[in-house]
Amino acid sequence: MNRRLSPFSGRSFLYRNRFASAWKLANGCDAAVGLVICFSLLLFVFVTPSVGDAQDDILINSFETANYGEWRVEGEAFGTSPAQGTLPGQMQVTGFEGKGLVNSYLGGDKSKGKLTSPEFTIERDFIKFLIGGGGHEGKTCINLIIAGEIVQSATGPNLQPGGSEFLNWENWDVQDRKGQKAILQIVDDSSGGWGHINVDQILQSHTKTVKRPAPATKEPANANPHPETTKELKITGKYILFPVSNKGQRGRMTVYVGDQLVHNLDCDFPASQDSIDWWTYLDMSEYVGKTAKIIARAAPEICEMWESNDEIRHLQPLYQETLRPQFHISQMRGWNNDPNGMFYHDGQYHFFWQCNPAGRDWANMYWGYATSRDMVHWTEHDRALRPFGGDVENRHPKMAVKNCFSGSGNIDFNNTAGWQTGDEKTMVLAFTDTGCGESLAYSTDRGTTWTVYEGNPVIEHKGRDPKLMWYEPGKHWVIAVYDEQPEQGRSIAIYTSKDLKEWKLASNLPGYFECAEIFELPVDGDPTKTKWVIFAADAKYALGEFDGNTFTPEHEGKHQVHWGSYYASQCFSNSPDGRVVQVGWARINMPDMPFNQTFSVPTNLTLRTTEDGVRMFANPIKELEGLRKLNPNSVENKKLTRDTPVVKFDVTDQLFDIVVTLKNGNASKAKLKFGENVATYDFDAQKLDEMPLKTQDGRVTFRILVDRPMFEMIGADGACFKTSSRRDMGQPIGEVSLSAEGGSLTVESLVVYEMTSVW
Repeated sequence: MNRRLSPFSGRSFLYRNRFASAWKLANGCDAAVGLVICFSLLLFVFVTPSVGDAQDDILINSFETANYGEWRVEGEAFGTSPAQGTLPGQMQVTGFEGKGLVNSYLGGDKSKGKLTSPEFTIERDFIKFLIGGGGHEGKTCINLIIAGEIVQSATGPNLQPGGSEFLNWENWDVQDRKGQKAILQIVDDSSGGWGHINVDQILQSHTKTVKRPAPATKEPANANPHPETTKELKITGKYILFPVSNKGQRGRMTVYVGDQLVHNLDCDFPASQDSIDWWTYLDMSEYVGKTAKIIARAAPEICEMWESNDEIRHLQPLYQETLRPQFHISQMRGWNNDPNGMFYHDGQYHFFWQCNPAGRDWANMYWGYATSRDMVHWTEHDRALRPFGGDVENRHPKMAVKNCFSGSGNIDFNNTAGWQTGDEKTMVLAFTDTGCGESLAYSTDRGTTWTVYEGNPVIEHKGRDPKLMWYEPGKHWVIAVYDEQPEQGRSIAIYTSKDLKEWKLASNLPGYFECAEIFELPVDGDPTKTKWVIFAADAKYALGEFDGNTFTPEHEGKHQVHWGSYYASQCFSNSPDGRVVQVGWARINMPDMPFNQTFSVPTNLTLRTTEDGVRMFANPIKELEGLRKLNPNSVENKKLTRDTPVVKFDVTDQLFDIVVTLKNGNASKAKLKFGENVATYDFDAQKLDEMPLKTQDGRVTFRILVDRPMFEMIGADGACFKTSSRRDMGQPIGEVSLSAEGGSLTVESLVVYEMTSVW
């Protein structure tokens, strides 16, 4: 039902604010002076022009109140009241006004909901508002609705250099709608990556508000009050060590050796020695014996703590921290997001990622780097790329102009770029340098050192996240990259090159957002029958043909395998056994840890023929089964009925691989509980939690991989795959139970393997 605006909307809101201003100014004065001030300002409130005057804006909502008032709330995403800034697990939100805003990240990107205003009359030329968050058209948006029809709509902005959660102004021209009744609806109908919307300060106005530039860095609420300090430090060990606080005072730290710029990043410095949460490090191994000059905004007592050392300082035993993943890839320090630069070469898998070494929130965007021989046990190396070299001519070879956003990696087997020295093949990284465009870096010594190509950018366009691949039939390179051409909108652009340096645009495929991926797979294991697969950051994929220049989908829309807190996945190039193995960013917050976020387990991608057609499956790699301990808890052919509806095991620790096969009788649901977490199979809806999963001959099989902060749920050998945080993260599971609801079923097999740590 449509309702009138609340008393604190529009004109009444202005009166309320003026009265509040009068009271604040009068408060604290002596009685006589206060009375005069208050009377004078109240006279101003009611005598000066109201919001009905042509010069005044009409405030629809600033979301500064304790609840949403008469705005109608549906679903879970918006909660019962406006958010107070950034929510748990979210990148830092900036650009909003006051303390409150609409933020649908409550519970993470998986939550959905709607927020609908009361009806109001359009009285000004423009409706304007601040908007941020996800950019999914029709899914994460604000809509203007008149007579039941959406007449205007806006989504969150794209990922901005320096602040992906930055709210900016949007203006709707509604001059031809004056006098009409309307409502506003803020929508979050997306559960994938960037599946949330932020809105603040909605106004009717006669003037537009110009968009603001996104901040170069995200200044926290407790901004650093200290002036710059300069310190000289003799480099006697491999690292510079310095302390970090999870609630730190952010300040820039710049490191020079001689006149060379070596590091330049924003750090979350502690306010004092008492507020240190962890220590981090910067690589200085090539400068041992020299003196570094460090310039930083930090408390003097913190600057005195900087030191050079060969060993990294750990306040907790490394890899044994409470929420440390035990069989997922996990960096030693700081924030991570997208996996990057994934390739196999000469016995090793090389894995890179977006990282902030000096804080647990998104910032800085170095590229972390690790290698493995089995994709299970990983060794972390020095970070491969560094941000914020700017226009400094003498900067470290690893430094980009600004942030090193996402990208990929490969091997230049044919020395097409001419960088090879000796017999060692050149490793190539393709990334988005937010200061110039799509860029390259390379290594001629197996990844020990990296050099940012002096001819960057190799592609200039409005987009990011290049996927680099070699197209053997055409003997040329391909970059698939997120792009925004005015005529195409959001798309994957395909560029081609013979030498990695000169690129030309070949085609665009509309309808994709961020982190492009493209590869070829056999159908049902038949190498003579293949299809190409393409997807972007949400991993919703299309099948089709690719001729080295153009991808042609064979069906409408996209298919989905991945669900939950899974985003920005990428696949290893050049796997020796022909496998295509995928890893995604697991968007899971790790409170109070010296690291934050993690990655999914590697999954082997295959194409299989199903009753719905050819579909992609994502099944954990077989190598993970080598972590299973002997003598698992198990039960076979156990019938659950209304009288005996549960089978359970008491267990210790919190690392498990649980494999279930059920045959239904007449139960409506089966629930697998592990600690405080629940996986539900709905026989009537044919769903595993929210994921469609059909029974086969009345049977369903699924698997749960449980790690300290998270779990992953896999249906039918990879028909669906969900990544989620644990409700009881870091705590022993205690009990695993399986129960039937609404009838009987047979537990054909329930096996609970304990898992060993890779550390």
